[in-house]
Amino acid sequence: MLSTLTPVETRSVHPGCCCPAFLTEIDILNIYLSGLREGVSMPSLLSIRDSYQVAESLARADLMTSPAARRRLQARRIELGLGEHPGFVPPKHLLLYLVRMGSFSSSPKIMNEDTQDNDMSLPEDMTKEDLLRYCSSQLQGASVLNRRFRSVPDYHDATYKHHDLPHVKDPSSIRILQWNLLSQSLTGVSGPVQLPLIFLMGAVISLGVNNDNFVCCPPEALQWQRRRNLLTQEIVRYSPDVICLQEVDHFNYLKKVLATQGYVGMFFPKPDSPCMYVKDNNGPDGCAIFFRTSRFELVKHASRVLEVWKVQSNQVALLAILRNRADGKEICIATTHLKARNGALLAALRNEQGKDLLDFVAAAAQDRPVILCGDFNAEPIEPIYTSVTTHPSIRLASAYATSEGEPPYTTWKVREEGEVRHTIDYIFYSKNKFQVEDVLEFPTGEEMGPGRVPSFNYPSDHFSLVSDLHLNHNVLSPL
Repeated sequence: MLSTLTPVETRSVHPGCCCPAFLTEIDILNIYLSGLREGVSMPSLLSIRDSYQVAESLARADLMTSPAARRRLQARRIELGLGEHPGFVPPKHLLLYLVRMGSFSSSPKIMNEDTQDNDMSLPEDMTKEDLLRYCSSQLQGASVLNRRFRSVPDYHDATYKHHDLPHVKDPSSIRILQWNLLSQSLTGVSGPVQLPLIFLMGAVISLGVNNDNFVCCPPEALQWQRRRNLLTQEIVRYSPDVICLQEVDHFNYLKKVLATQGYVGMFFPKPDSPCMYVKDNNGPDGCAIFFRTSRFELVKHASRVLEVWKVQSNQVALLAILRNRADGKEICIATTHLKARNGALLAALRNEQGKDLLDFVAAAAQDRPVILCGDFNAEPIEPIYTSVTTHPSIRLASAYATSEGEPPYTTWKVREEGEVRHTIDYIFYSKNKFQVEDVLEFPTGEEMGPGRVPSFNYPSDHFSLVSDLHLNHNVLSPL
């Protein structure tokens, strides 16, 4: 019976991370239901649990195989006429569930639209100072955490320098802001959809859903009317040229408020957003790109639902080809939000998503310089980080790694299971076409306070990443 099952524990592949990933009874049940919906012949519930354990072990072994050993194995297979081995691929009934894990498949969708900010109006031509003052007035004088920029040493000056205010850039420099905003529906303020108890195979189960549970953050700090002003402050005060965002479920608000500063944007939702299963949602969450029209014009844009082992997942990518109005040079901007959760099996899935993402970006970029931003849900030791930084055609590097190395955290939160911090958000750039000039530093734990983030002074559980990238003069304009 289902009630006799215990969670399957899968240790994280991150060194020093003590947070296990669990396959709970609800996970097992959802795997079963997912397979039935797709018409897959399903094993018993106990067999599902066992197959997950086997799949996790095989994925871990696959991840631990060194590149040299992998090349030798592939060469031997080709020599024997067996062809290339694709690596570990999970069984279909597991794969169908894994690509939707995080969406609340046992709950009904609530098909709301993005209308919660329709009552807000702003003048079309507000200055930056006007908008920041407006946000401050809505917050009764409060503001987001103060942060500083750090100049990266170049050939002429081998020292790191700090400065508090955005500096004046030449036309070849681009300021990029990357940020997972934390979708409002997943803050837990609205509360989950809760279904009645059901009886299945002798077990009584509650098919509820769990949102992000920030145990040290007062509910008042998570109210959208407050958060939206802090989000605006954090974005606008740095005057970015290009903005890449994830977990966007209030795109119309962002479109309206950023239009006052000369930005236009585009949005692509997840096909099965978890937000759609939460009451009082504002529509699906997804990825967005904004750019300043005084600096760039849009050449084209494209979007993609990322695939894993030829199956569509619930993660997406969005890209835009932008032309610099000053010199006619074009760049490719792309953003994504890869699959979350720990474990070797999910790390392998993220790597497959990343490969599909990189192929998508490379095909669109052609020979253009690339800036790829996102929440990759992966520490630098995961395979996806290596896949990104070793891709042969677009040749990417991390802006922060180029500075003083990747930061110790890009997200730092407190949940019921304890305090959690990870480095999982990145700004990648074409290393042979850009030079990193500045990066925005992260607040210290003391500056955040014991509750970490989100808080009354910061609206997301992820910090924004900001970098100034200088386009090399040898990059040519398209013919």
